[in-house]
Amino acid sequence: MAEPTSAIPVGVYPYLKVKGGKAALDFYARAFGATEEFRNYAQDGERIMHARFRVNGGAILLSDDFPEFRGGVESPPPDGVTIHLEVDDADRWWKRAVDAGAEIVMPLADQFWGDRYGQVKDPFGHMWSIGSPVKK
Repeated sequence: MAEPTSAIPVGVYPYLKVKGGKAALDFYARAFGATEEFRNYAQDGERIMHARFRVNGGAILLSDDFPEFRGGVESPPPDGVTIHLEVDDADRWWKRAVDAGAEIVMPLADQFWGDRYGQVKDPFGHMWSIGSPVKK
């Protein structure tokens, strides 16, 4: 079997499918400090075929939805997966995400397990949790 030749090390990466890839990349930069590594456009020059960005050191992949590749069926809304951000300062990350337009799902609070933790939903339907150890 041939070895992978990808610029990304072998691993597991979230791959977000969205409607409005350009807007999503902009939102993730504002909300989570994302740094874009690259984006490739589809033949229409508008939709993103494939992009890679980093949040808090981790790589995330993204594309626009392409229902024409699935017989015209649009992807269902994201459900059942939460992307967790373990951060240095949950309050700072939380404020930035909410100020950028993330919807609060579970308010940020000190939790019984010892983290300051909360959950938000981005405008594209993806759930994100933000947490850091409670400061003593």
